[in-house]
Order: sequence, then structure tokens, then C-alpha cells
Amino acid sequence: MKLGYYPGCTLKTKAKNLEDSAIESMKALGIELIELDRWNCCGAVYSLADDDLVHILAPVRDLIRARDQGFDKVVVLCSMCYNTLARANLLMREDEVKRDALNNFMEEENDYKGEVEVVHYLEVLRDEIGWDKLAEMVKNPLTDWKIAPYYGCTLTRPATISIDEGLSHTIFDDFIKAIGAESVSWDEAETCCGSYQIIANPEAASKTVSMIVTSAKAKAADILALSCPLCEYNVGRRQADLLSEDSDPLPTFYFTQLLAMALGLDDKVSRMELNTPQARDWLKAKELVSEAV
Repeated sequence: MKLGYYPGCTLKTKAKNLEDSAIESMKALGIELIELDRWNCCGAVYSLADDDLVHILAPVRDLIRARDQGFDKVVVLCSMCYNTLARANLLMREDEVKRDALNNFMEEENDYKGEVEVVHYLEVLRDEIGWDKLAEMVKNPLTDWKIAPYYGCTLTRPATISIDEGLSHTIFDDFIKAIGAESVSWDEAETCCGSYQIIANPEAASKTVSMIVTSAKAKAADILALSCPLCEYNVGRRQADLLSEDSDPLPTFYFTQLLAMALGLDDKVSRMELNTPQARDWLKAKELVSEAV
């Protein structure tokens, strides 16, 4: 099976450990992700202003290129990219007035009416492979790992584009169980990491990160599993700086890195050298990576 794939900007720079582990893991599961021949930044965030159509142009152009390349489905890894593309797609499907305005503005593009389905990588694992099949393909189950799944705010909100139906979300938990680990139930799994407030209001971001990490630790989580480069920056890279001196950082990993390890792929696939020192130290203590990493 081949599926269209939209990478987004950060996965080509700071989050290669998210992309590389995702592509190779999917290949091991029998699905080839075909990167769009031409794509641009999705805009990073979906505009909250109802009349701000100019910021919808970027994600819609990506969807047009996916459609014109012959894909009826496009897979997205980054949570923020998924949120932006999925919401833009929904607007093009449901709002005729705005759809016409956008199509008329993009006169050099073929008209778009929402023909492409935007799906997150976790949805592909659930719907195209299935948790039972995934569990069967695991070679190195992450037994005794207590993993706190961190959805953040963009995978499940708003409900119209949530990767999981209902108010009680389980897709991340089901994934963790399929790779042989224990999924920790905790209170802040869907709390925003602070997003760009890390720049505009670092004190507020610090309180948020502290609350998230404290909640996961209270449930005896070993690590946090993430799907968003911005969450990884706030809750991962900046965690040690934002927490109080008497609080030890909690290791963070992209969920695709955990998948690659469980599937028994080569260590190089996961690009652990790009993870935080506390993450690498945790793996070394478990003798899962070499001292050279």
C-alpha cells in the first residue's frame, strides 16, 4: 500500500527523529509513505479569526497538490500540521461561500472541494493495520515500560477533526498497549504544552510544563510519548530549564521512535542523538542504546 505523505517544515530540520522513525516503521509494516512532490508550510496554526481566509491558503494549496498528485488520502505526522490541514479541509468541504472565495483567489490552481482525506499517522496504524496485527509484528515488546501518552491540544480539538471519537480518547493508549507497554492514565494528557507562550510568556509556560510533568510522575510514568515537535520543545528540550531545581526531568520520546524500537528496527532509524540527554541516559540505563549515542 502507498499513501500520500505531508511532512511539514520541522520534520525536515529539528524533528528528523520523528520523521525517520515514522517512515521506516511504516515501511516495515507494509505501507510506503510517498512524500508530496511539492508542498509548503501549512501555516503552523489555524487562524481563530472567522474572516481570516488568507491564512487558509497555505494548507489548502497542500491539499490541492495531494489531490493533483493522485492521492485521495494524505498522512500527517506533526500534530499541529494535522490540525491545520484537517480544519482547512473541513472548511473547504462545508463552507461553500468561503470555498468559492478561496478557489477564486487561487486562480492558477484547480478548484478544490475537500476531495482529500486528512489522516494522522496514529489513525493509519489503527485503521489500515489494526492494533492486533501491529502487536503480532512487534519483535521487541516494550515490556515493563510505563508510558504516559501525551495528546496535547491539537490531536483531539476541536471535536470535528479529532483523531478519536467521543470524549474519552483511547487511540494513543491502544497504540502503547500494542507495542507491549503499559499506558499510564493521567490527568494532563490533553493539556496544552504552552505552545508559543514559551516565547511570549515563559513564566506561564513554565507553570504549564511543571503541571504536565508533575501529573505524569504522580502516576509513576517512566517516560512521555509525544507526537508534536512544539510539545517536544516545551515539554522535552526546555523541561529541565523550566522545572524547579529539585525536580528531575522526565524523558520524552516521539511515539514513532517507540514504534521503531518495538519493531526491532536498527537503532539508527530512531535518531536518538536528537533526543534530550535525559532520554538518552534513560535508554542507556536500560542498555537499549550504546554509550556512543
